[in-house]
Amino acid sequence: MDEDPSSRLTVQVDDPAWHGLVDDVEGCCRRAIGAALDAINPPPWIRAAPIDLLLTDDARIRALNAAWRGRDAPTDVLSFPGLELDPDRLPDAAPVPPAPLGDLVLASGTVRRDAEEDGKTPADHLSHLVVHGFLHLLGHDHGDEPRASRMEDQERRILARLGIADPYPATEAVG
Repeated sequence: MDEDPSSRLTVQVDDPAWHGLVDDVEGCCRRAIGAALDAINPPPWIRAAPIDLLLTDDARIRALNAAWRGRDAPTDVLSFPGLELDPDRLPDAAPVPPAPLGDLVLASGTVRRDAEEDGKTPADHLSHLVVHGFLHLLGHDHGDEPRASRMEDQERRILARLGIADPYPATEAVG
């Protein structure tokens, strides 16, 4: 495909801390989405569907988490799917009218702290969370063990394409 598979990704950085945390933060996000699209090889309309990614701070993501999930605490990534998709049965044709794939929101402080605690680089952790959020946009879930294992396997496969080590210790489940 001639077009960059992540070309429909819009990255907005509203917290300048991101620029000190990850070199080429926008490129990092684009590479993660591109690797996910290449690994999954979804129908062409998904490659062309817009995705908006907001790189913000803990205060803003905390407010979004409280408003949308009823959890008054910051989190690392929030996914807001634009469509209800089943990852096992992605439609061959785009919905009519066309819809964005969805929105992803990530918090700099939480990403930095979690990366430090886990001994990961912030760039690798950001890539992982972008991939994780993207899989949610495609309908993946980790609400029970079989779905969590499947989602983790997808993440591992995609991250390996980026040269990023397995983010899940053998006994850890996605939360």
